[in-house]
Amino acid sequence: MDNNEGTELGNQNEETRKIQFTGGSSYIVSLPKKWIQDLKLKQGDLVVIARQGHSILQIAPISKRISKEQREATIEVTKDNSPYFLARKLISLYFLGFNIINISQKDGGRLSSEQREVMKDVVRRVLMGTEIIADSATSITLQVLINLLELSVDAAFKRMLLIAKSMHRDAILSLRENNIELAKEILKSDDEVDRFSFYIVRQLNIAIKNEHLLKEIGLDDSRNCLGYRLIAKSTERIADHAGLIAKDIIEMERPLNKDIIEKIAEMSNFALEVLDEACLSIFKRDYDSADLAIEKSRGIDDLEKGIIRVASKLRDINEIYRIKIITENIRRVAEYASDIAEIVLNMTVQQKLRKG
Repeated sequence: MDNNEGTELGNQNEETRKIQFTGGSSYIVSLPKKWIQDLKLKQGDLVVIARQGHSILQIAPISKRISKEQREATIEVTKDNSPYFLARKLISLYFLGFNIINISQKDGGRLSSEQREVMKDVVRRVLMGTEIIADSATSITLQVLINLLELSVDAAFKRMLLIAKSMHRDAILSLRENNIELAKEILKSDDEVDRFSFYIVRQLNIAIKNEHLLKEIGLDDSRNCLGYRLIAKSTERIADHAGLIAKDIIEMERPLNKDIIEKIAEMSNFALEVLDEACLSIFKRDYDSADLAIEKSRGIDDLEKGIIRVASKLRDINEIYRIKIITENIRRVAEYASDIAEIVLNMTVQQKLRKG
């Protein structure tokens, strides 16, 4: 073995390297050949060496290094532009990875109060990590302050998932207690789920253009970006269905039958179990777990039919209608969980084939 050849440790991503002394003043450590090949580097390419803490050095190809450039965009508006047209444009620029976004009147006039309020509302409710850094009668400047590496896709998704599940649990609690205030709080939580969803889309759009950044935020392959985008959308929809249940509770004239509420709670717990199993398969990158979650999701139909069968004996048509709407929203949770598991199958099938 060459004196500077690497020795693999227990972790397949770690090797030991000997420090060489040459030229009377320089210390040299060779770089792993596989790393060079994976990043398609060649002799003469530059790398950046950054010291992290007391004992760690980070090495990254300068061509792959995360750009610190502040990407800037300007939206020029007229008094005739709908505030919601501006909001959609603002969200699109956020998705595309712009760090600084200026909104100003095209003719130098003032932004309307409605335009300003809608844009501020979008920043507050939807654009995670974004702050207004300049605000005048004629313009508003926004800056995305959050660092992409501070919150990985997996971490953002986990937090998004926790909120969505909490919304469903609170919806059932609100139904049991006929708690209108709690139902209203559920509707507010939906905005937080949207914030994480939009943040994930922004991360994926930026990372897909930079292989080094892709791995830094916790993804192994750019092909999985679409999968994560769809998973985030499904989770967002799951939260939406909790919001729909909350709206139904707010609109109810009187509480539902208690026995049926308990059956609805059982159905909801089952749907959340399927969701848990589907999402666990994401984090484990486990084909078999995803497949089991899909199979389990089929059980939601029997639970729904059982509730509808009991509800059909009630005399109050309005109550029957509410029960059907609520059970349909819960069924959709299990269906979206199954969709998530199917995406995991697509993301892990090659790995499954390699294992045989």
